[in-house]
Amino acid sequence: ALTGGVAAAVAAGVLIGVPDHDKGGGDGARAASPGTSSPVMRNVSARTVLNDAAAYERKHEKAVSPRDDQFVYTKEIIQETNQETGARKSYVDEDWRSVDGSQRSWVMEIGHGWWAPPLQKNETIWPPQDWGTLRKLPTDPEKLILSLLLKTGPDDRNDSLDDITEQEWSDIHFSLAGLLKLVPVMPEGLRPAAYEALGMVPGVRAVPNQKDAKGRMGVAITYDDPMIPSGEGGYGGFFIFEPRTHRFLGFRDERTSGDGADMKRYVQLSYLDSWAVVDKAKQRP
Repeated sequence: ALTGGVAAAVAAGVLIGVPDHDKGGGDGARAASPGTSSPVMRNVSARTVLNDAAAYERKHEKAVSPRDDQFVYTKEIIQETNQETGARKSYVDEDWRSVDGSQRSWVMEIGHGWWAPPLQKNETIWPPQDWGTLRKLPTDPEKLILSLLLKTGPDDRNDSLDDITEQEWSDIHFSLAGLLKLVPVMPEGLRPAAYEALGMVPGVRAVPNQKDAKGRMGVAITYDDPMIPSGEGGYGGFFIFEPRTHRFLGFRDERTSGDGADMKRYVQLSYLDSWAVVDKAKQRP
């Protein structure tokens, strides 16, 4: 059961904005004074960043338990830059995801939207979007990792991280990155566990001095996938975190359009602006 203001917010469909503590200096983040240089990036491991991000999330996440007949509304801001021309374009993507997956959902991607029908019987996707499945995912990071492994037979218990192969770690990273990127609102405890689990993946590393969509300097987490040839980008892009608290800021990724000589490459910066639980698709809080 929900308590206090969170329950009221869900019942009334109140919009929950994602805090920008850089504006107010709260929670340990200090806004740079006018004319000062960017904050100095200290050397830090990817696991430290992700563990700190998990701790921050556990302290600040808003517990929510939407009803099965409701929708999770999210508003994401995307800034896209053409790598050749430097031309920039911004998009606002608004999604309404059916909580239990029984109703069609409205989904947007870089300004284009469509109705996504409910899954057919025995049909599954990753990452899951229905809260019945999300609630079943472990909120312990090691158990979450082991739950993502495919069983090879009845005697395969998947009970040790030590037995995970390079290919399996690559698949696990793909699953964790997809969960964190494509499910912006999760049941309580799942996002912190996913951050910690991502920090356990061999090949995950920290990259300092990365700007987010708002121009804030942060430390990014990316992955060197041993299963992909050197020089080719893997899945997941960059997760950008505030350099002091390691609060999550947003994503940096790349995409292409067209083929051959007509192919265009873009850099995407995105962040979650706000979210809410509402009673109907296309209903804004």
